[in-house]
Amino acid sequence: MSNKEKLLEVKNLKKHFPVGRNLSLKAVDGVDFDIYKGETLGLVGESGCGKSTTGRTIIRLYNATDGSVKFANKEITGKKSKKELKELNRRMQMIFQDPYASLNPRMTVKDIIAEGIDIHDLAKSSKERNERVYELLETVGLNREHANRYPHEFSGGQRQRIGIARALAVEPDFIIADEPISALDVSIQAQVVNLLQELQQEHGLTYLFIAHDLSMVKHISDRVGVMYLGNMAELAPSDELYDNPLHPYTQALLSAIPVPDPEIERTRERIILEGDVPSPIDPPSGCRFRTRCPMAMEICAKVRPKWHEAREGHWVACHLHNEEANETKED
Repeated sequence: MSNKEKLLEVKNLKKHFPVGRNLSLKAVDGVDFDIYKGETLGLVGESGCGKSTTGRTIIRLYNATDGSVKFANKEITGKKSKKELKELNRRMQMIFQDPYASLNPRMTVKDIIAEGIDIHDLAKSSKERNERVYELLETVGLNREHANRYPHEFSGGQRQRIGIARALAVEPDFIIADEPISALDVSIQAQVVNLLQELQQEHGLTYLFIAHDLSMVKHISDRVGVMYLGNMAELAPSDELYDNPLHPYTQALLSAIPVPDPEIERTRERIILEGDVPSPIDPPSGCRFRTRCPMAMEICAKVRPKWHEAREGHWVACHLHNEEANETKED
């Protein structure tokens, strides 16, 4: 992937929320990854692992506590002028998890979709604005008659299509899809994912696709990153991650995916994780996952594992795959 152009570079990104006196909830605590132009990076993990906060911090719905986010080689964290923010908001868009909550119930579909067109002056006349809206509705599989209706007149899947049309209206380069299918019926999920893939090919879009359903992520992502308690555990090309997971947490997540073959399913070993996810206010020392890890060693409590490339393009933060840790073990 290194010959591809990087669109987004995230380095040591942190987002801490103050809770009470001298305490903070470390929702995202030092995350690193790149996203290349035209690819889909899937980001997965259990609820509360910080994946949505990562997405929202990248797109500046939250201000980063620390770290750097570069978009098209430009630093986008910290203070920015109105003009810079406006340009950034046009190039980066978000599709939200809940198609019920993310659309204004008092606005017609036409006005919801055209909001970005108006803000960024992308239409010269109201005729051009209407045409653009009709075109977007058709692009996402709805029709122009839908333009004058209100969100409550649509099903969940249709509302999510309206949300996608709204994101596309400003012709962005990069879209963060934050669990865009988890609120939808299973039969509709595949339609929305297929639509996102078609749009990606037509418009050369780049996606960060956030989800907790690993099987769906494999279907849409070129590479997949796994998060646990505010940290990255593993990141690799999609097939490589599913065939050769290195991190015990990834192995446990993958063992929970049902296999369509009943023979294999019967004899397959599921890895059941002990205990609950610790609190992000007071995470464990060393490796965050060690309190639930079946492979935990002494070093895991003392030293935070380094995020490193264990094989080409396969990144992991785990002492089992860290040369230095292995050397000390052999001594």
